[in-house]
Order: sequence, then structure tokens, then C-alpha cells
Amino acid sequence: MSYGNGRPWRIVNKLPDFPWDRLEPYKERALAHPDGIVDLSVGTPVDPVPQIVQDALTGAANSPGYPLTHGTKALREAAAGWLRRRHGVTVEQQDVLPLIGSKEFVAWLPTYLGAKRVVFPELAYPTYDVGARLAGAVATASDSTLAAGPEHVDLIWVNSPGNPTGRVLPAEHLRKVVSWARERGTVVASDECYIELGWEEEPISVLHPDVCGGSHEGLLAVHSLSKRSNLAGYRAGFVTGDPVLVKRLLETRKHAGMIMPAPVQAAMAAALGDDVHADRQRERYGARRAVLRPALERAGWNIDHSTAGLYFWASNGQNAWDQVAKLSEIGILVAPGEFYGSAGGRHIRIAVTATDERIGAAVARLQ
Repeated sequence: MSYGNGRPWRIVNKLPDFPWDRLEPYKERALAHPDGIVDLSVGTPVDPVPQIVQDALTGAANSPGYPLTHGTKALREAAAGWLRRRHGVTVEQQDVLPLIGSKEFVAWLPTYLGAKRVVFPELAYPTYDVGARLAGAVATASDSTLAAGPEHVDLIWVNSPGNPTGRVLPAEHLRKVVSWARERGTVVASDECYIELGWEEEPISVLHPDVCGGSHEGLLAVHSLSKRSNLAGYRAGFVTGDPVLVKRLLETRKHAGMIMPAPVQAAMAAALGDDVHADRQRERYGARRAVLRPALERAGWNIDHSTAGLYFWASNGQNAWDQVAKLSEIGILVAPGEFYGSAGGRHIRIAVTATDERIGAAVARLQ
């Protein structure tokens, strides 16, 4: 069956099924628990949006005109200030570009760049692969640049702290990737959505001078406020880095109408300008990790990597789906590692983004 010249159907057929749909039977089983489900399968925030952010949103509610694709100067300055203050990264405010959440940008960056070949981590957020497919690019999942071979790579993704593993890439590793990419004219896009959630290790941005040598040429860093500020419902993120690339992306997004609503721009500026709420949220996640990890270990799960971010990358040695089934029987829903690549076939990803009460319920059931 075709539609028009057949191309739209070919694009649709290239995309995998949405993986979380396969969790439905296990979700139903978990929901049947007498005390209800503990859903640790998706890293969605459950804590309140900070009041300072809510106030900024409502204060900008009367916004009848079209907002700027580039965002307000206040937003861009807030983003640049946050990077400088918290991560030792210096960018000019004009080199900040707001995103309608980071996921849309991950999905469309290969298309924006006209990429023909994309490399992303072996265990990775599925949208890296989806973005390559949407662009009609060749997608390669690998943690080694050697696997790219002699063929030109247009875009390479790095993700630190990593989703799903919580692995932190040290500055030395990132330097090697940047050097390799610059020798070949490859764009490096660094997904840094969990950068403020280092636990046993401290993440570093690809734009930090210790990694990039003070030049942002060929580099992009993608940031999100979903986890830091509980703004998943606002769809608030930004990208920054190479001024030439950012300008090119801005022009493309102007044509495509990819514009963050003005009230969200105001809310985002307020969130980036305030560290107090982010520190409090970090403390909440830290406390949840501190009680959930030992409970998992006592119940027979080993925790690998997981030195940063919002997840435990865990295994009891069984097939991932058997582990999902086992936990669903006590009302706990988790994600199988194979959602993130074939190398995750014996791991599960466990989020710590449930309420204190639900985390406590999970601990009690594991015991």
C-alpha cells in the first residue's frame, strides 16, 4: 500500500513501534497490586513545579503576539548565566536557542544538518535512532569511534550522564571524541539533560574548556529543565555551542515555526536564574536513591554504573523481560534494558522519579 508517491509510507515503515506500548501487560499486572502500582518505568517528574516558575508563567500569560524563535534576551542571558555559574561554561547569549523540550530537537537534528550517517551510544535514548531514521540517515550504535570506519560521519551523539545507564564520560574521553570529530568535520551533539545530577561522579559539559580547548567549533550541547526544575510539562530546553551552527539552526527553526510559547520562555528564564529550587529537588532525588538502592541490592539486583542521573541500571542476571515480570508481580513497573539497545538484554532501568511514598512502598515490597 502506498500514499502519493509512496515516500510517506516508507518513512513511517522505517520507524520502530513505540517501545513503552509493550509494557502494557506488565502495567496491568502491577496495577492489580492491592496497594496500587509503583511506576518506575518512565523518568517523569512528580514533584511540584517551583513557585517562582509558576509565578513567572502566570505573569506572562497575557502574551497575544507571536513569540521569538530565538527567545527573549532575558531567557538567553539566564541560560548563559546558569552554564557559567554551575558548569564553568562560557557562551554568548546570542548563541543560545530555546527548544520545545529537548526530545523534538534530538529527533530532528539529523534532518536539520542533512546528515547521511549518525553515530550514537550503544545503550541509548531511542530517539537518537529515530532521528537518524527520520532523516533517512545510516544509524550506527557504538561507544567506539573506531566502529565508524573510514566512511564520513555527519553527526555523533554523546550522552553524559547517560540514559539509561547513569554512566559519566570523563573529560579525557570527551576530548578524544571532540578531536576525532574535528579531524573529520563531524558535528558532536552532547545530550546533557542530567548534568546537574552527579552522585558518585561529577559530569562535565562538552563545552567546558577542559574538553573543547576553549573553542566550541563543531559542538552542540543540549539541555533540559524537565528534571532539574520539574518542567517536563512545560517543554523547556535549549541548545548552545558553535555560533555558526546555532545560527543555522535558528534560521531553519524560524522557517519551521518551532517556537517556544512566550509564557514558557518567561518561566524558563526564572527557573534558570534560581538555583535554590534545583538544589532542593536534587536533595529529594538523592534521598530516594539512598533508600531504593540498598533495597534492590538486598533483593538480588546488582547496580551497574548509575553514578549520575535519575535511574538505576540494574540486573539480577536474568533476561530483562523476566525481571520486568518478576517486579510487576509485586506491583513495581520498570523498563527492560533492551528498549535502549540490544546490549541491554539482561538489565532493567529503574527510575527514582516516584514520590517518597511510592518509593517507600517499593522498598517495602522488595523486602
